[in-house]
Amino acid sequence: MSSQKTVLVYRNELLPISETFIKEQMLALRQWRPVLVGRRILEQLPLDDLDIRIVGPQNSSLPTRLSWKFRRALGLVPTRAISELKAENPLLVHAHFGMDALDAWPIARALRVPMLVSLHGYDINTHREWWEAGHGGTRMRLYPRRVLNLAQQPAVSFAAVSQALRRRAIEYGIPAKKIAVSYIGINTRTFRTGNVPISQRPLSVVFVGRLVEKKGCAILIEAMSHVQQVVTAAQLTVIGDGPLRHDLESLATRKKVRATFRGAQSSAYVKRELDASRVLCLPSITARNGDAEGFGLVILEAQASGVPVVTSALGGATEGISEHITGFSFAERDIEGLTRILINILNNEEMLRQMADNGPSYVASHFDLARCTGQLELLYDAISSDELADRRT
Repeated sequence: MSSQKTVLVYRNELLPISETFIKEQMLALRQWRPVLVGRRILEQLPLDDLDIRIVGPQNSSLPTRLSWKFRRALGLVPTRAISELKAENPLLVHAHFGMDALDAWPIARALRVPMLVSLHGYDINTHREWWEAGHGGTRMRLYPRRVLNLAQQPAVSFAAVSQALRRRAIEYGIPAKKIAVSYIGINTRTFRTGNVPISQRPLSVVFVGRLVEKKGCAILIEAMSHVQQVVTAAQLTVIGDGPLRHDLESLATRKKVRATFRGAQSSAYVKRELDASRVLCLPSITARNGDAEGFGLVILEAQASGVPVVTSALGGATEGISEHITGFSFAERDIEGLTRILINILNNEEMLRQMADNGPSYVASHFDLARCTGQLELLYDAISSDELADRRT
């Protein structure tokens, strides 16, 4: 495998349970050898099958932590870490999320390689004023200015996970010529039609996502309070955890919605729940601070599993479903519209069957992980080739 080109995939924390997609994308690379780089390991996702390098402090003593914070503030990376990474002979750094790119850039600069920054939503949708007011922490007050300065670096490129997010990034101030669209995709061998026909499943609507404002779970609970009055056997399953869990459970109780909260779960658990459900709903909204869904990979996982999707997700609602063929879109916060769609789809078994049949082929054609990762590798090739050409001139 020595002929493979090496890319350093950077994330400060390795890896939150909600970021299985980073691991899956790395494992799907064929022409490039990925090395996962970060400051510390979270021990939320199993990473045994990945090549990992840690550039953070090697012990937790106070002097070490203070020294690390000081060097980080100055954009310096320990000589030891740079020497270890240089030994990998990388041609590119791929940083996930704009915030983490600020820490990845000193590494790329020290290694004299270009950097690609994947934008996922939170990092470019959130209002500049929110950051500047210190809501993201004192260190991140200057994030908007710093990420725009980063965008001016000739060796830095960006990849948005949807066309909608690319448009937001341009509005934010990142030059259009520097932003490609790179869909992440899903593993269609893992997510495929379940064994139980959709018409034989319980009348279950499933939600999967962090319980934060932008995911819009409260909108779904409100809608289900009306749906269950018409479709009396309908039930709601909520998979995910977050700061709003208690409030959402209380809302479901007040609205007398039959809902089960499962907490944060693995990708395998999500697949089993999809195989027992009739509809997946992702009712995403734009949060008060501007944060919004970049795409919503779970809508692809559902369709690939033969489960129709109802969504308002930015990007996902316009790019991630085939309207009336594999799912339905609705306007953000439109509880009445969502209620009508859910009642219609739960009451129409023929529609459910047709959508369930159409979903897998739609995802396989447009969002298969191998296909999307192949496109990413072409982007890697173009960026690294351009950098080599610049060095020769």
